[in-house]
Amino acid sequence: MTPAEAALWFLPLVFPICLWVAYSDLKYMKIPNKAVLALLAVFAVVGPFVMPLEDYGWRWALAGAILVVGFLLNQIDAMGAGDAKFAAAMAPFFAWSNVIGAFGVFCACLIVTFVAHRLIRRMQAVRTALPNWESLFSKKFPMGIALMSTLLIHLVNTATK
Repeated sequence: MTPAEAALWFLPLVFPICLWVAYSDLKYMKIPNKAVLALLAVFAVVGPFVMPLEDYGWRWALAGAILVVGFLLNQIDAMGAGDAKFAAAMAPFFAWSNVIGAFGVFCACLIVTFVAHRLIRRMQAVRTALPNWESLFSKKFPMGIALMSTLLIHLVNTATK
């Protein structure tokens, strides 16, 4: 199966999980472990059917590497633990050869979502309409929206090649 076909299989399963992550991170400033496990389950179940087994195995190695980097970033308070776990769960959806490009997309998503979030949360109408949404009142940034955007952009881009 081509990478485009594989992405088409992943996309409808990953999309609702990404929405769940965005909602949860915006409202509660937390990415549920169940969402992380659901994303891993999608890759674990679908992956062997849509990619060569050698690639499938190497992508799990990438997940492990990203988990280690994420937890190191968490230790220096540069990333939340949920963000680190979700980034690791996202990693198998990327080939090793795409890591640099994925990081570039993530950086762009991080800038765009950070600016958009900071502008939106300054709107009194939004703060009044969503008084229980922690991200609107926290000094921290819900990085899950940048992470899930990166994954969706990657899958859509791959599917349309």
